Amino acid sequence: MLSKIMKPKTIAVIGASTKEHTIGSDIMKRLQEYKFNGKIYPVNPKGGIIEGLQAYTTVNEIPDEIDLALIVVNAKFVLSTIDQCHQKGIKGLCIITAGFKETGKEGAELEKQLLAKVKEYGMRCVGPNCLGVVNTHPDIRMDACFAESLPERGNIGFVSQSGALGGGILNILKDLNLGFAQFISIGNQADVNAETALEYWENEEDVKQILLYMESIQNPANFRKLATRISKKKPILALKAGRSAAGASAASSHTGSLAGADKAANALLAQSGVIREYSLKNLFATAKVFANCPIPKGDRVAIITNSGGPGIMATDAVCEYGMQMAKISDETKEKLRSFLPSAASVKNPIDMIASAPIEHYKQTLETVIKDDNVDMIMVIYLPFLGLKDIDVARAVMEIKAQNPSKPIIGVFMTKSEFFTKLSDMDVNMPFFMYAEEAADGFNRLNQQRKWIERPEGNIPTYSVDRQKASQIIKQSISEGRAQLTTRESIDVLDAYGIRVCKSGFAKDIDEAVNIANSIGYPVVMKMTSKTTSHKTDVGGVRVNIQSEEQLRNEYSDLIAKLKEKNLLEGLEGVIIQEMVKGNREMVCGIATDPQYGPMMMFGLGGVFIEVMKDVTFRIAPLSDMDAQEMIKSVKAYKLLEGARGTTPAQMDQIKETLLRLSQLVSDYPFIDELDINPLLISEKTGEGIAVDGRIKVRLEEAMDKLGASNCSCGSCAGCCQ
Repeated sequence: MLSKIMKPKTIAVIGASTKEHTIGSDIMKRLQEYKFNGKIYPVNPKGGIIEGLQAYTTVNEIPDEIDLALIVVNAKFVLSTIDQCHQKGIKGLCIITAGFKETGKEGAELEKQLLAKVKEYGMRCVGPNCLGVVNTHPDIRMDACFAESLPERGNIGFVSQSGALGGGILNILKDLNLGFAQFISIGNQADVNAETALEYWENEEDVKQILLYMESIQNPANFRKLATRISKKKPILALKAGRSAAGASAASSHTGSLAGADKAANALLAQSGVIREYSLKNLFATAKVFANCPIPKGDRVAIITNSGGPGIMATDAVCEYGMQMAKISDETKEKLRSFLPSAASVKNPIDMIASAPIEHYKQTLETVIKDDNVDMIMVIYLPFLGLKDIDVARAVMEIKAQNPSKPIIGVFMTKSEFFTKLSDMDVNMPFFMYAEEAADGFNRLNQQRKWIERPEGNIPTYSVDRQKASQIIKQSISEGRAQLTTRESIDVLDAYGIRVCKSGFAKDIDEAVNIANSIGYPVVMKMTSKTTSHKTDVGGVRVNIQSEEQLRNEYSDLIAKLKEKNLLEGLEGVIIQEMVKGNREMVCGIATDPQYGPMMMFGLGGVFIEVMKDVTFRIAPLSDMDAQEMIKSVKAYKLLEGARGTTPAQMDQIKETLLRLSQLVSDYPFIDELDINPLLISEKTGEGIAVDGRIKVRLEEAMDKLGASNCSCGSCAGCCQ
């Protein structure tokens, strides 16, 4: 699909120039300096000789077929240039020229016309407004961009939405001890975007890992589908920028106020198996680990050190990531004792003591690497007694070359000159200054291992009462109400099989008493209003009502308080609910992101939800694995397991609640916000019970989907259309 662009045999540089320090000149120089294996044809209206090659006045004058056109002409000539490329039969374009949608309305219109031509002509196009493309494969050797430095050979496929950033990275690859297999600067991504690159690189043997720098995800659903599949084959690392700009939405629900575009992006990446990094430093540190380490078989880490303190700190870092310190076998310990001094410790971390010579490093690593209880090894070096860091590194790398099946990371707490020397060497393992960096690298390897082993998961479909739910929502929107009442919200949840409290609706105190007597005391009384959504703020929730007398008193007080606050208008009545006993309050809900769609939330609920913020998000629809991971990922999970003698929560039932909510929002995609807060964990049964609910829809969209009109009769469900 992108072979004409990424593996061309012939390239036309349209806008090639003899003028120094112009893009048209630099592109020609880079192609030649990197020794492109195909033919280069400069195109310039003046003709002549450019960089020693015959220049053609138009692309149609070129005698050969052209695979890739690199376009660096003025923006106003780009459309006519595309027409000429079509006449020539060119299918691959890389438009480096700027001046399109990044400049405003006129540029956006120009880009729209550009894309229309590309599609009409059956072309593929990188850009516009991009740095270019690179393929370092020995059979190709294409540096078709204008970064200052020539690219370093490696196994990374890198997509950058920022051209300048991509150029800066190409300039420092040698210092990073990394190399690219292929590089695509997508620029305005009019046609080719990150998803296109992902799909292209899925089966490219040359690309062993994929790095993404993104400021936006154009098609989240398609990205999720592709990345979920591809990340099982090779690691995908992403630096998603724009976190602070996203902010939380100005939504009225708890879920909405805690959500936001960045949380949606984070959820999408997590569900897709993409490893998200939050800085360029961490992105390339992790890339260095994947470039030089196999995926481990488990999470058991052995630490070899010549100093006790760093070994202990490394142990702390490993454990904080939830990995295990490997239990060194008795056989391995016996072998270590045979050559290490008596003062050394053969427990993990293995402390060879400060006097350890190179031979001890080699023997210890060779011994530990053979232990079946060890999955990953960290080798720590501190300079002592004249031992040279680079000599130790060479010795460790020799052993790594002989034993490639286990990840080894070096931690060399030495001078920066050491890392400069490494940049001139052919290294086969990653080196870091600090143990925490190595532990982070192991954690990323382990994260990829767990993702590969993770079952794909299923999206179940439950038997629900859609007719009942539709009637309830129709009634609300026919009255022009986007916000369903508490009673309506709970009834919709009930229609979808979500466990709700035993309850009844009462319009006056006598009805309330009858319902309470049938349910049995203690009970909870909640106001339900068409105009007031947050009941607790106005004293609209009364709990632990023990008798009929108390119920009558609480009802009278509620009415008085509402009257005092001028809130009686809109009051429908009260809901009488069973009093579920339990101290563990969770929350689950739905918020809608304009780009990513419905987001599911789960976490610690109650009145402190927005203070504690112990919540997690996933994009709907949820698989059973997504729901399970949501529950396990919050800190409150320990409470659900049954801390301090409490009844363990019914995890499968809570998971089903999330999956039923996911089905609800899939069936009614116009649901804008939904909260179940709290989802109270019953102390008696461990069930998650929805004791309160709140649903808000996008009114016009709901009317369109359900065929209900906003009429004045107040009782119809679309009958007045």
